[in-house]
Amino acid sequence: MTRVLVRNPHSGDRRQSVRAKELATRRGFDVRDSTAPGNTLTLAREAAEAGAVLVVACGGDGTLNEVVRGVDEADCLDETCLGVVPAGTGNDFADNVGITGVEQAFDVIESGRERRLDVGMVQTANGDETTDPTRPFLNSCVCGLTAEASARTNPDLKKRLGIVAYVLSTMQHTRQFEGLQLDVRAGPNRDPVWQGEAVMLLVGNGRRFPGEQQRQANIEDGLLNVVIIERVPTIDYLSKGAADRLLGRDGTHLTRVKVPNLVVDASKPRQFSLDGEMVERRHLEASSRQGAMRFLVGPTYTPVPDELA
Repeated sequence: MTRVLVRNPHSGDRRQSVRAKELATRRGFDVRDSTAPGNTLTLAREAAEAGAVLVVACGGDGTLNEVVRGVDEADCLDETCLGVVPAGTGNDFADNVGITGVEQAFDVIESGRERRLDVGMVQTANGDETTDPTRPFLNSCVCGLTAEASARTNPDLKKRLGIVAYVLSTMQHTRQFEGLQLDVRAGPNRDPVWQGEAVMLLVGNGRRFPGEQQRQANIEDGLLNVVIIERVPTIDYLSKGAADRLLGRDGTHLTRVKVPNLVVDASKPRQFSLDGEMVERRHLEASSRQGAMRFLVGPTYTPVPDELA
């Protein structure tokens, strides 16, 4: 009955990661530390292939994404339960499933409260015959962020707002937006959803985008939360409440839809952020694999969050 903690020792300020290793060792976990970029994925895949009953990611959202990708590559999402110990700079998904700290994460693991959660899947291409392998995303897929957004974003804002902090940073520091010419379609027949020039496209699996409050999506309904920012409102994007003014539900500059799958075509290659990893592509297909992963959740996790928030 092997339980494995896959740890990114360089995540966050490193102190939480060290504490997690101490607690995991006491509880009999097999602790495996990544030693290079991408190694987290390999360690998770090997653990799942060897029959681990539980694989826990220790790090931020990027580490968790790689752990889920590794277990998925082993074709073990049905057999292997997943968990997270938040020790990174961004812990958006952990927050959304009711896990708020290292010690509490181990309490959650021991409690064994398990839910079947959706996994977002994306496949990207550049418009030719070649397509990239299909890969999962847990939080969000965003088109339109600048490569410099992460470096410019205030760490406290990043911790509080997750991916939306990068959105605000991009809006604040980009003096002139080159519009994204997008064709967005959805459903089995790829029905038109939206076409035209946008500023940004946000697709959420575990994340929805109403502003600062109640950002957890319904992660069990098999639907993606899609927001298209059609134009740039004139606000101070670094002021308090900027996220609410940008993404509030009454915003006339927004288009919102909830769909099981999505096809996006851009007029030329654009930057897509997949749980924080940047890729530049012209074509993207996203879908929700409903209930694809077994995940340990905290006591405050709500399967059906308040949609009016």
